[in-house]
Amino acid sequence: MRVVLAEDQALLRDGLTRLLEAYGFEVVAAVEDAAALTLALQDPSAEVAVVDVRLPPTFTDEGLQAAIAARAARPGFPVMVLSQHVEQLYARELLESGAGAVGYLLKDRVSDVSDFVDGVRRVAAGGTVLDPEVVAALLARRRRHDPLDRITPREHEVLGLMAEGRSNAAIAARLFVTEKAVAKHTSNIFAKLDLPMHGDDHRRVLAVLAYLDH
Repeated sequence: MRVVLAEDQALLRDGLTRLLEAYGFEVVAAVEDAAALTLALQDPSAEVAVVDVRLPPTFTDEGLQAAIAARAARPGFPVMVLSQHVEQLYARELLESGAGAVGYLLKDRVSDVSDFVDGVRRVAAGGTVLDPEVVAALLARRRRHDPLDRITPREHEVLGLMAEGRSNAAIAARLFVTEKAVAKHTSNIFAKLDLPMHGDDHRRVLAVLAYLDH
């Protein structure tokens, strides 16, 4: 089985490569950043990807977004996402399509080699593998009916920077995107939080209050 691996930490990347190869996988690409991952995922012979959520250059959600883009280009392409911590919003975004062939595991689970390898195989076969801690967090959030559940990981980052009092221009500079993109994100945030049309300044305050109350 041909695997694309993305992990920015060299030692972990090398360890995962050796582990997968020891269990019969062929690692066709082992990359460290989002640009290399995007290129590697264009290989039509790749059969599954094992991807760290946070990759250079910004260490936000580059790995996740590259995986989602790959699944958009190749519907059902198997992806196992690894994360240092439980990040419910990222898990929800990955699972949004409901197409299966996805996994979301904490990196700590890699130490249980048999479970990790079995998880990769199940994802490659079209199954869904979720870390128990991720499942518990998702269920807890669903029970609270939190309106912030509606926003994407990128919108959550924008809202966090809004809470720091940053302008659209400052947010754009921090996230390496255009002001137009930030304006679109803030508009989506206002809509998803059901904020009334009383001017953007007022809605920014209400959005930040919702964030701080979370």
